[in-house]
Formats: sequence, structure tokens, C-alpha cells
Amino acid sequence: MGNKDRNRINFIFMAAFVLFLAALAAAAYALGFFKSAGPRKAAPAVQNTSASAKSNSNSGGWGDDSGWGGGEAPSVHISRAKRQLINVKTTAAKIESMQKTVRTVGVVAYDETRLATVNTKVAGWIEKLYVDYTGMYVRKGQPLAEIYSPELYATQQEYLNVLKWDKAGSEAGTAGGAGGIGHMLAGDAGSMVAAARQRLKLYDIPEGEIKRIEATGRPIKDLTIYSPVSGYVVEKDAVAGMEAAPGQPLFDVADLSRVWILADIYEDDISLVGTGQWADITLVAFPGKVFRARIDYVYPAMSGQTRTEKVRFSIPNPGMKLKPQMYSDVLINCSLGRRLVIPASAVIDTGMRRLVYVDTGNGNFEPREITTGVSTDTLVEVLKGLKPGDRVASEGTFLIDSESRLEGVTK
Repeated sequence: MGNKDRNRINFIFMAAFVLFLAALAAAAYALGFFKSAGPRKAAPAVQNTSASAKSNSNSGGWGDDSGWGGGEAPSVHISRAKRQLINVKTTAAKIESMQKTVRTVGVVAYDETRLATVNTKVAGWIEKLYVDYTGMYVRKGQPLAEIYSPELYATQQEYLNVLKWDKAGSEAGTAGGAGGIGHMLAGDAGSMVAAARQRLKLYDIPEGEIKRIEATGRPIKDLTIYSPVSGYVVEKDAVAGMEAAPGQPLFDVADLSRVWILADIYEDDISLVGTGQWADITLVAFPGKVFRARIDYVYPAMSGQTRTEKVRFSIPNPGMKLKPQMYSDVLINCSLGRRLVIPASAVIDTGMRRLVYVDTGNGNFEPREITTGVSTDTLVEVLKGLKPGDRVASEGTFLIDSESRLEGVTK
């Protein structure tokens, strides 16, 4: 074996030895890091009795004990060097006004109070259409269609016959005196005229058409159907020549000068939303445009499929820009009043419970279970487990929790 081979073997052994020493040193450092924060009792914090009493008296009903029955609670100690290393920061629990924005999706819908269905009260056949396509705009009182109805034609003829009888009865009553048979016939004929006239009105024949029938002495062959409102024809079932039955919908007319926006509120936000709250509504079709509206109705039932409840906004629609079935983004601004809150980053949710680490002084952090309420993107309401002024770890929380679990403080 030459000198060159010996030198190579010595170099390999030397490198392996150095790596072994480095690994040994790393293991020793890690073991020392975890053991240096061994279980120790928290140093008793010196508190001003009067200040503590004042804090409790001003808590406003918030706060609770630590849950340890008055005994000394277990805690984990984090040295100052480690706190700097893992960037531990603490924040005091405080009472402040809480705001939350509920974000959801809405759909533009017809204002149901501005919808009208046009039908006929007699059987007949559509002989002429004035509105022959869906989407046409019509004004109130505009003709929509003409219907021929044998039943209505017969009713008009009956009315004309009663008019003749009434006229004849009146002439007979005049000739026979006040107490004669003719006077009795005239009284009966008058009642029948009134009844026949009322039947024509109930068939939706306008007053002007009835007067024309009386003047000409001839029945009108076709009944003209007029639009009851101004708006757009959104449904058209009428076709020229078709048979129309009584009550059968022929046209649906919608006034779009005002529309509804129906938004879905998820189950966990239902308690935050009510009538009168303002919302900002935006649509993809109109970038940069914000529609401001109040909730004017909260529907009483929840959808079993989506687990949501609907709320309704009613907004003006100038220029008819908002079309039914358009999607919209809805942001409802909810003012929740004054509540005891901590940063959301301070809460560790284990799935079974929610923990915070309370700074008890001298580098000691006490794990404490809390009951939470409403949460926002940055804040969490505390219902039980903390009182105003308690300082909790708001950053480095997960590393404190890991240390606590390694030491057996938290399970």
C-alpha cells in the first residue's frame, strides 16, 4: 500500500469522525433545548388587590375563572431567549365594538308585487294577437289579443233582449197606470237588466264596450284583452287560433322598474342578519358599480339542501339594466356591538376544544380552555374563560403549544 493510498484512508476516517462529532453536538443541543424548560411552577404574580378588584368590577359581565378550581394552574415556561427566537407576542383581551361583513351571493329576481298574469274568464278562441313575441314591452291598457267566445256572445244577446223587454215593460207600465201588470213587468225587467249588465262586467267587458252594445243594439263578436300593467311580457302562452279555457294564463307581464335581489345566508350567520341592515351589492356586468340597499325581508324558512336562509333586497332599476337571473356579490355590514375579543391567531382549535395561552408573568404561559362566540377575519369573541386585561399569546402560539405538549402540561 503506497503513501497515497494511506493518505486517502486517513482523510476518509478523519471526515467521518468530524461528521460524527457534529451529529453528537446537534443531538446534545436539541436535548438541552427541550430539557431547559422542564416543568416548573409558575412564580406567583404580585398583584395590586385594589387594582384587581377594580378590573373585576369593570368587566361588564365578561370573564370567568381559569377553570382550575382556585388551585395553581399548570404552565409552561419559555425563556426570554426562546421567546425572541420563536417571536412570541402577547395581546390583552379587551372589550371593543365588533364589526363583521357577511359575504354571500345573490340573484336578481322579479319583484313579485309587480307581476301580472293575463287570462280570460270565458272559453273561446284567440282570433288575433297584438303581442306576438316574448319580451315585448306593453303599457297599461294596451290591447294584447282578441278572443271569440260563443258564451260571451250569447250573454250579450241576452242582455240586448232584456233591454228590449225592459223598454216594453216601461211603455206598458206607463199605459196601464201605477198599479197594473205592466208596472210589475217593468220592475222585473229592470232587475234583470241590472243582473245581465253585471254579468258582462264580470266577464271583463269594459264600460265603454257595454255602452256601445246598448247604442248599436248588436253584440260584439270578439272580446279584446288589455294589459293590466305596464311592463315586459315575460311569458307568452297565447297563440293565434288556439282555444283558451277560463283561467288559463295567456300572458305574464312584469314591471322591471324595480327588482329584487335574493341572497343566501349560511346557517352560522343567520343570527347576525336582520331587516334594515345595509349591504353593498356588485355585479360582474357593471364593474366598479356598487348598489346600496337595505334588507327589507328575511324569509321564515331555511333550505334543507343548501342549509341557507334567503334575505331580500328591493332596489330601483333605472334603464332596466338589472336583468332577472343575474348573479351578484353581496356584502352585508353587521354591527355586533361591544364584546370581549382577542386576536384570532391566539386561539388553537383542537377540534374538541379551543385553547389560549395566558401570560402569567416571568415567562410562564398557562393553557386555558375558552368558549368562543362570533368570529371575524381578525378577531374572536370570548364568552367564557377570559376577562378583560388577560394577556394571551397572539404570535408563536403553536410553538408554545408544542412545548406544552412535550412537557405534558397540555394533553
